[in-house]
Amino acid sequence: MSKYCIEKNYQVVVVGGGLSGVCAAVACARKGVKTAIVQNRSVFGGNASSEIRMHVVGASAHCAKKNLAETGILHEILLENKHRNPYASFPVFDSVIWEKVHFQENLDSYLNTNMDDVKVEGGRVVSIVCHQNTTETEYRFFAPLFIDATGHGTLSVLAGAASRMGSEGRAEFGEPGAPEEPDTDTMGNTVMFTAIDRGEPVTFVKPFWAYSFSEDDLKYRTHNNSVGSHAEGGKLVELEEGSSRLPHFSNVDSGYWWIEMGGQYDDIVREGEEIRDELLKCVYGVWDHLKNVGDHGVETLDLDWVGMVPGYRESRRIEGDYLLTEHDIRANRVFPDAVAYGGWQMDQHVRGGIMDFDKLPSRILNFDGCYTIPWRCYYTKDLSNVMLAGRDISTTKMAFGSTRVMGTCAIGGQAVGTAAAMAVRYGCTPREIGDHIDELQQELLRDDCYIPGFASHDPTDRARKAKVTASGYTEGNEPEHVINGISRPTDEGDNCWEAEIGRDGAWITVDFEGETVLTQVQLTFDSNLNREIMPSLTKNVRDRQVKGMPHELVKRYRVQLFKDGQEVCARDIEDNYQRLNRLEWKDGVECDKLTVTVLEAYGIDRARIFEIRAY
Repeated sequence: MSKYCIEKNYQVVVVGGGLSGVCAAVACARKGVKTAIVQNRSVFGGNASSEIRMHVVGASAHCAKKNLAETGILHEILLENKHRNPYASFPVFDSVIWEKVHFQENLDSYLNTNMDDVKVEGGRVVSIVCHQNTTETEYRFFAPLFIDATGHGTLSVLAGAASRMGSEGRAEFGEPGAPEEPDTDTMGNTVMFTAIDRGEPVTFVKPFWAYSFSEDDLKYRTHNNSVGSHAEGGKLVELEEGSSRLPHFSNVDSGYWWIEMGGQYDDIVREGEEIRDELLKCVYGVWDHLKNVGDHGVETLDLDWVGMVPGYRESRRIEGDYLLTEHDIRANRVFPDAVAYGGWQMDQHVRGGIMDFDKLPSRILNFDGCYTIPWRCYYTKDLSNVMLAGRDISTTKMAFGSTRVMGTCAIGGQAVGTAAAMAVRYGCTPREIGDHIDELQQELLRDDCYIPGFASHDPTDRARKAKVTASGYTEGNEPEHVINGISRPTDEGDNCWEAEIGRDGAWITVDFEGETVLTQVQLTFDSNLNREIMPSLTKNVRDRQVKGMPHELVKRYRVQLFKDGQEVCARDIEDNYQRLNRLEWKDGVECDKLTVTVLEAYGIDRARIFEIRAY
């Protein structure tokens, strides 16, 4: 036992500080719940952090699927980063995420803190035992609720919950993409690298321990200094083994996702150190191939950074009350208890990774549209007080190929954190949250999360039954859209009020047709969900992003509250850079009408507002 042992009591403890854990912890704390987040690394962000540097993808599949980008806390973090970190430095991105956690009221963070043991009584986790390396301190965290955002499902497995690793056989769920027989294969880990152009020839001396790769070894892996594509003409490409078409980005600067190892190991978790060492041999071997074997157009490129922390794609999945399947995904299923959604294609990577020389590195099973993920996938079936967030949620291997990506994991994390706060409020178990599912869904929608097939019907929103008028509007973008309960474009329409910004701005008025007392006005602006805004190592991903803030986003606006035709309160907002804005009046303001006047957007001459709420 450490010399220093400290006991801590919280209402909710989140274990794991990737994007799913961060979104879960922040969401829970914002609801007034005393929350802790325990992270075994020195930074938050997981695969998106500077340790690994993977860009955040999700349901939009690099914007090949329109209007499906994730919003909520993840979008808030990415817009904050876009505002503060215009050249998308990953170490600066670390600080943006750290700030979001560290300065959140009701949230305590413990970096460099590894969970060593779990105490279980009567089918519930009572406490976890952790060691903080930097302070040589042992912590014992007690809480009525825990969230397993470890990626590996470590908390759940240590506590005795059932888990799965590898593929189900086709007969178990009748999934057409599953193998005939079950296996233990997983998608492997990857170590990323970056290269920089020095403007003059640069030699590379191969380390004695690096592997050697021939052109024939890499014939199925595009590796010239050129740009490949993951989407063609806005339509995703389906890749089958034996296809002559090569997948994904081929930029040297983005570090080659296909330098992958671990899928064929007996236990990708237990053998993680060996896999990391093998990946380093592969990275330096591939770089030697680029520099010293044939002409690959990299004469002036120099190896600038090689990660020492592999990015995990897959390990364990924890069994919940429901396992999401390939059928659900292909059917774009909308569950009654949906709390999140996905749209990324179902990946199936080869078990041997880079060493499967005779195979394409990935088979991609595409589908149109998106699917929802039910609440029943977000808690363990075996432990009464453990929720799941991230890639360890309850799915089959086939469905996991889609749900595993960080955008999908992050919005699921926000749903879980919100549900945890609700469970504290009601004194109920995660399973019993199903009895309050409509309330949870409405709370998520209010917090700018999207659930396909669901619209806001919040009875406490005073704007929903108000009369809406405006200075003008463009065709198909009537002012009434701001109270229709949907805050992004869908197949049914734009769901947005849009009007030209004149010399005095563009205004929209919500008339309550009777006196009310407002404590909050909530506005949802257009941040263009069809342009990516995340940091990326990949040049062509960065190049297609808009410089600065999204052009459609409102920059300057005024909110005025009126009573009997007289202004009683006004707020002027300068340099807004968030999609979701909340203006608070702690003591309440008596009024019968509110007006929002948009004075300037970042790059267009029109005002665009998706939603106005009033409480």
